[in-house]
Amino acid sequence: MRKVVEKSMQGRAWLVNDDIKSDLPRSAEDSLLHKILIGRGIAPADIEKYLNPSLREYMPDPFELVDCDVAVRVVVDAILAGQKIAVYGDYDVDGITSTAIFVKYLRMIGVDVVWHLPTREGEGYGLNVDAIQSLYNDGARVLITVDCGISGIDEVEFAKKIGMRVVVTDHHSPDTVIPNADAVVNPKRVDDISGLQYLAGVGVAFLVLVAINRELRARGTPEIQDKIRQFNLLNLLDCVALGTICDTMPLIGLNRAFVATGLKVLNLRQNLGLRTLMGVAMVDRVSVFAAGFVLGPRLNAAGRLDSAVPALELLLTDNPLIAHDLAVKLNDMNQERINIQNSIMIQATDVAEKYCHDGRCSLFVCGDNWHGGVMGIIAGRLKDKFNLPTCVATRVDGVINGSGRSIPGINLGAIIHDALAQGVISEGGGHAAAAGFSLPVENERMFCDFLENSVRQQLNGNLPVCDVIADVEMDAGGATMKLVKDLAKMEPFGQANPEPILILHGAILQYADIRGKNGAHLHGFFRTSAGTKLEFAGFNLVGTPVGDFLLDGANINTKIVVLGRLKENNYKGRVTAQLLIEDIAL
Repeated sequence: MRKVVEKSMQGRAWLVNDDIKSDLPRSAEDSLLHKILIGRGIAPADIEKYLNPSLREYMPDPFELVDCDVAVRVVVDAILAGQKIAVYGDYDVDGITSTAIFVKYLRMIGVDVVWHLPTREGEGYGLNVDAIQSLYNDGARVLITVDCGISGIDEVEFAKKIGMRVVVTDHHSPDTVIPNADAVVNPKRVDDISGLQYLAGVGVAFLVLVAINRELRARGTPEIQDKIRQFNLLNLLDCVALGTICDTMPLIGLNRAFVATGLKVLNLRQNLGLRTLMGVAMVDRVSVFAAGFVLGPRLNAAGRLDSAVPALELLLTDNPLIAHDLAVKLNDMNQERINIQNSIMIQATDVAEKYCHDGRCSLFVCGDNWHGGVMGIIAGRLKDKFNLPTCVATRVDGVINGSGRSIPGINLGAIIHDALAQGVISEGGGHAAAAGFSLPVENERMFCDFLENSVRQQLNGNLPVCDVIADVEMDAGGATMKLVKDLAKMEPFGQANPEPILILHGAILQYADIRGKNGAHLHGFFRTSAGTKLEFAGFNLVGTPVGDFLLDGANINTKIVVLGRLKENNYKGRVTAQLLIEDIAL
């Protein structure tokens, strides 16, 4: 890495990988794209596969997952025996979509299937003995968990004791001891060498369904086999893409193929519920952004405020009237969630600013009777604001429940796992970027110290940095529509595959003003060394040093260095390249 800017107007250093520094003429954007991919660790021989992520190329044999063969045998035996099957999921989008694809598939082949999603406030994350007993009383003799179950040692034992066969499918990090289920399919098992640890819960569930489908093609009754021939498993990839995106899983390998194909399925609008939600949310075309920041929050809203049941029912319904009512309900609940979130965010920010100080490596914010459903969102906002791994929690009736979000380089899931093992918290789980936890109020100080010390250990004594690592450094004259189209070949963008960040030299400020509702963003244009005009926009920059500089008329014709992402801007049919500014330097 080479430092290009020591200190920007936002107070950050900009770095770029020397291996991808571009001295190319503007006619060589294709080579520039390859340089960016190589700088991100993509081998030259794998670039074509990376740019065209197909399931044919990335799909593994699902039986590479440990215990997948046992899971398939248990489920197929139950199907052929005519037994009722219960699917137990989680209340977030990953859990909801995982439950949806299993229930839809089992219903399609005529299985008597029931499902359960826990409530966030009443039952909390994971398996629940009372719910398992209720499913058994309802006639279920096989229990399949999706996006949960790996920490349900006692609950799985209970299910086995009352006579249920149990298949666990999950993607969360296991404890030293895994549940004594008939099968535990989790790529994070220490004995699993599939290399699929990056999958979301819905990705694991889909692979198990692929294996079940394969087995039923061979062993199923003629009626089941006929139904399978008429059903395309790829139609479930809309849910797989949603769950993968919303659980912030890295868009690499098989996930990249799942999302690329799943977005195509989403835009075919085959799922009535999702099609209706898209209409209510005014989404014309589903991108990673629309999935993660428009559809996902609406599906999540139900589980955050009350029960995730309406979200799952929306994905499962074939009734247009019911779909419309559910979509409107989720949309209204999302607005209610936003109002609650904004109120708590103000309080949490005040606490964080008093608590956070130089030399601090982590942030823990806790309030009395905050709504537990928005803790994760607020943790993410504070994480971005302070560039620290952040946990936000609420104190209610002597118990603290919270969620955390992490920065690159800090495995928060591992920290929560260690805290549980050492008795600092009473419940917890998660992955590198996000985690959830519970603890008695008397352990609050202990947890705060444990979090700080654990983060420091992972940082090896260094402080978290807010340096920006750009993908490429180039002349502003090369920021053309040709480059926009070339960079778009890297889609889908998301976790572990963000939109490329560019450092542009030679931009000369020509004009800037404030646009949008309530003066929401900056707009203007630069002149480049090639004599061309480059439009720019800047969000959340009004009132910052960057915004003040750009809006100051005295700075017109000043040559600056700009950091940002190049996008297509379609305004009244006129398509141009537009730079979304993140920072500037002189």
